[in-house]
Parts: sequence; C-alpha cells; structure tokens
Amino acid sequence: MRTSLPSIDSVLAEQRDCEPINTLHRLQQRGLDRPPLPGAGAGATLARWQMLAAVGAHDLTLAKLYEGHTDAIAILAEAGMDAAAGLWATWCAEAPAARLVLRHDVAGFTVSGRKAWCSGAAHVTHALVSCWNEAGKACLAAVALNQAGVSVTDEGWHAVGMAGSRSVDVVFVGAAVTLVGEADFYVARPGFWHGGAGVAACWFGAAQALGGALHAALAQRLAAGQPVDVHRLTQLGEVDVALQATGALLREAAAQIDAAPRADGFARAMRVRLAVEQCANTVLHAVGRALGAGPLCKDAQLARLFADLPVFLRQSHAERDLEALGRAITLEAAPWQL
Repeated sequence: MRTSLPSIDSVLAEQRDCEPINTLHRLQQRGLDRPPLPGAGAGATLARWQMLAAVGAHDLTLAKLYEGHTDAIAILAEAGMDAAAGLWATWCAEAPAARLVLRHDVAGFTVSGRKAWCSGAAHVTHALVSCWNEAGKACLAAVALNQAGVSVTDEGWHAVGMAGSRSVDVVFVGAAVTLVGEADFYVARPGFWHGGAGVAACWFGAAQALGGALHAALAQRLAAGQPVDVHRLTQLGEVDVALQATGALLREAAAQIDAAPRADGFARAMRVRLAVEQCANTVLHAVGRALGAGPLCKDAQLARLFADLPVFLRQSHAERDLEALGRAITLEAAPWQL
C-alpha cells in the first residue's frame, strides 16, 4: 500500500518553494488528495498516515489544509455520500462563544452563527461544520462557501506559528447546508477516532523532518572526516529512540484499525496522539539544542517547522487527554502485554 508515496514525495519535492495552497492544488491535480480511507484494510490506514506524514514533513500549513480536506472526504464516505469537486475543510472545533445553530423549514436546512478555528477559510470551497439543532443535539452539515450567507472574517487568528493556515472566524447567516448523517453522527461513528489519530501522523512527519535535519548534518560531517561533538551524537540517539518507538506504535495502531475498523478506537487514538506529542516535543528539544541558532535563523523550512509544530501540537489536550486515557485503560485487563 506504499504505491502512492513515491508520487507524493516527487510532487512535494517539486513544490518545495511554493505556497501551501498551490501545492495542495497540485496534489489534487495529481489525484493525491484522496488517500486510502482509514480502516479499509490491507494496509490502507498506514498508507494514509504515511501520506499525511509526508505532507507534514514538507510544510505544516499544507498539512493542516490537506488533513482537513482528506478528513472531510473520509467522513462523507463514512456517511455514504460523495464529496463535491473542490477543496474541503473540516471545521468541527467547538468554541463556547462560537456555535452554529441548525434550522429546518420547507426550504431545507440552514445554519447561522459564528464558527471559530476555520483553517484555510480563504481558500476552500466547501466545509463540513459541526452545528446544533433546535433540540440541542450535535449535528454535522456540509456547506458550500460561495453563497451570500457565508462571510470569511480576518478575526480570531493572531498566531505566529501556523500563521499560514489562517484559522479565522467565519460567520454564517441562513447559509444553506446539507445534513450529513443523523444527530451525533460525527462523534459516534468509528472513524472519529481514526481521524483523530491521523492528525498525529502530520505531527510525526514534522518530527521526522526535524530529526532528519540533525541526522543529515552529522552524517555530512562524518563523511567529510570532520569530528562530531559527542553531545550532538547523544542528542541524535535521543531523537532516534523517540521516532523509532513512536513509528512502531503508529504502524501497530494502523494495523489494528484495518483489522477491526468498527472497534472502539478511543484508547488507541489517545495513545497515538499522546505518544506522538511526547515524541515531537523530545525531537524539538534535542534538535534545537544540537543544531543551535544557525538553522533556526537561516533555514526557512526548519524555522517554519520550529514555529509551527508547537502550535499544531496544541490540538492535543495534554493532561486532560492523559487523564481520559488513564480512565479508559482502568477497564482493560493487562494493557501492556508484549
């Protein structure tokens, strides 16, 4: 199932100095915006995560847009629906003061309200949005953004890291939507946790790229017969252990999802997300100390990764997720068997 990787790597190499949105369009033109669906079996989930990781290693703003687009397509497939042509986003974060209300009348379904954290809002053509019906139940809707009832603002996003994702607020006023699934479909479906783990593949790809920069720098010195500082070799060893262990967990989790796609994936997804977060933080710390200020100031791609990755990682809920995982595994018998 690695057949798509050489082509995605070649496209990303061609697009090294291009804007993320242009690279996303190029990936779409090459048919690389529809990776295998998670849980489809025969290595599909791992192949999907490998593509997400490749994009994350290239540019995390691109990864944010690519992951949202591919996630929307997977969600619609799980609902038995096809994605309309265009670029999609998945906007399902729920800010307390920014909720969409879903209404239904003879003309169909509409949403109104403000939606926060809308990544790529200036570029995408369609979005899946979480919303709340008049009975107070959580719903999911598909919305075309080229209509009068949708206004993309420049509000709500002031980050330096992930600045290119432009995750601004979008205002909806009676915007026509198509309901996706029944109430609670978005969080109740098996694929919810598959997608949650898939985001971590983007983080892992960025950590791979950072580790790769350190590995390349030391290998170059050794090949030239130059001495290599023992502390840098120690830091490379630290990076290797973190990436190897976390990569093994990702591969195992992907195989488990393909083997039992409808099984409860909460604990598995939490383990993957938290392990990748820990790995990424280890790599950020070790590579930063090993390489020093030079690459952070003179290598544009590395500088972006060092700025973007800590912001992207905050999609993890840190100790709250650790507590939720701990609570879940108290119900498992012997969770750490070899």
